[in-house]
Amino acid sequence: MTEQASGSHHPQPRARSGGAQSATVEHVTGAQSLIRSLEEVGADTVFGIPGGAILPAYDPMMDSARVRHVLVRHEQGAGHAATGYAQATGRVGVCMATSGPGATNLVTPIADAHMDSVPMVAITGQVASKAIGTDAFQEADICGITMPITKHNFLVTKAEDIPRTIAEAFHIASTGRPGPVLVDIAKDALQAQTVFSWPPQLDLPGYRPVTKPHAKQIREAAKLITQAKRPVLYVGGGVLKAGATAELKVLAELTGAPVTTTLMALGAFPDSHPLHVGMPGMHGAVTAVTALQKADLIVALGARFDDRVTGKLDSFAPFAKIVHADIDPAEIGKNRAADVPIVGDAREVIADLVQAVQAEHTDGNAGDYSAWWRDLSRWRDTYPLGYDQPEDGSLSPQQVIQRIGQLAPEDTIYAAGVGQHQMWAAHFIGYERPATWLNSGGAGTMGYAVPAAMGAKAGMPDRTVWAIDGDGCFQMTNQELVTCALNGIPIKVAIINNGALGMVRQWQTLFYNQRYSNTVLHAGPGQETPPNKGTRVPDFVKLSEAMGCVALRCERPEDLDKVIAEANAINDRPVVVDFIVHEDAMVWPMVAAGTSNDEVMAARGVRPDFGDGEDD
Repeated sequence: MTEQASGSHHPQPRARSGGAQSATVEHVTGAQSLIRSLEEVGADTVFGIPGGAILPAYDPMMDSARVRHVLVRHEQGAGHAATGYAQATGRVGVCMATSGPGATNLVTPIADAHMDSVPMVAITGQVASKAIGTDAFQEADICGITMPITKHNFLVTKAEDIPRTIAEAFHIASTGRPGPVLVDIAKDALQAQTVFSWPPQLDLPGYRPVTKPHAKQIREAAKLITQAKRPVLYVGGGVLKAGATAELKVLAELTGAPVTTTLMALGAFPDSHPLHVGMPGMHGAVTAVTALQKADLIVALGARFDDRVTGKLDSFAPFAKIVHADIDPAEIGKNRAADVPIVGDAREVIADLVQAVQAEHTDGNAGDYSAWWRDLSRWRDTYPLGYDQPEDGSLSPQQVIQRIGQLAPEDTIYAAGVGQHQMWAAHFIGYERPATWLNSGGAGTMGYAVPAAMGAKAGMPDRTVWAIDGDGCFQMTNQELVTCALNGIPIKVAIINNGALGMVRQWQTLFYNQRYSNTVLHAGPGQETPPNKGTRVPDFVKLSEAMGCVALRCERPEDLDKVIAEANAINDRPVVVDFIVHEDAMVWPMVAAGTSNDEVMAARGVRPDFGDGEDD
């Protein structure tokens, strides 16, 4: 999200210039100054838990008519909720915690937001400034701990620095390549008397994100696009962050090149569009994986050549020239050398590429991709995504997720945990619009779905929000259902319950001779795995009801649509559905870790045959 792009979503603080702009001045405490600053930057929701060091800030928050606080049950839930809020709304997500363990419980969601470039501001209390460094009660050097996983962080020890720091934190989080920013505030700074003045003077020397791409690089890229025979538009999450989906559609239809959208970019280009060839990567569509391997040109837009996409790096896309556009210059050439590097905001890059390609067309230079599309169409027809129904009549997890997607209201937002259910949700739900798919891509954080769905629903209360979760992920953060029930945040949760850590079990099946070490979730060591209708620990229906939710269970395919319809009809409380699914279902296609994408398996024991002569 650029400064220009984020401005449309989120009111950014303005810098004072020479005293010409009148400022609001109030005599307040540092804590009051903090809440006033949050109001001025447009923060309307804060997820957090009070504690000693941050407590001064909670008193004036009680009087704020503009900032809503959501009391979570665990700080990790606050962090993921802030991320879900940011991903669904395009605004900066905010979470708050006290010092020591409160702050360290935010580390996982901060790392998660950092990996996925999510604009988030985490505010933590710190022990009094004179006690810092003394191992005082509940002291932790949270700035030091989070330095590698934040875009920037601040330690504030003076009350007068609070407004400027908050303004800078929101500006840094939301501009350039978005990311998490931590503001650690000493307790005595919150308690001290100060003067609140707004807008503050920002002081960020050296922070000048480049948003406008270089015209020469754009012309070179357009020339390569029209000269290529087998181009691919490789679209990453940066296109969503930049709000560039409309421009992307224009570019794709102008060129006629196939589009592949990464796990973080689902919804950036309509899944149903004829130019879309699917998601690439370890569990990507065969056509998408193969298109990148056989391409002679890859135009990477807001993508970072992640190892989950490239497979074995030195065998990735051996015939392709690379155009790599990214707002973060550190990403360009990091994993794959770029023939045409373009630093800039994805929206501006794509808009300029459209004009440059149009100019090439005007000069009589248009790409002919007809032979390429004959290959792509054959692969798409031969190796579509699919699944087999269990022979024992039990529920197929893929069918459960597919039907949730088909029966959900239009514009439903989906948040997924991490594992098999995440990949099935990526494959079998159609994403037609941006900001409808939320997941933990880079960090792969189990427990992300429930609190992220909570944050998304808090930010977009008029939209249906489904959390697609596994029984393993659900047991990490399900306490946030209490938060949802008590705060009027009626999310819907589908537990894809196969009684195991499914993705780890899949690897054990394929690579560890079916030795299922510590992946069975509903039976203790040495116990017989209970049948699907046997006693389950925990009983997710009873657990969810105890947390104030409506709870349903579905075990038979013939009940599936009725149960999903019942869940969709309940909108005044959170709903949890325990879907008892077959434990041996696997995610296909698959590229085994550390192998080449050329070795993609369409299904177990099925290696695609692409024929001869296609590598020319």
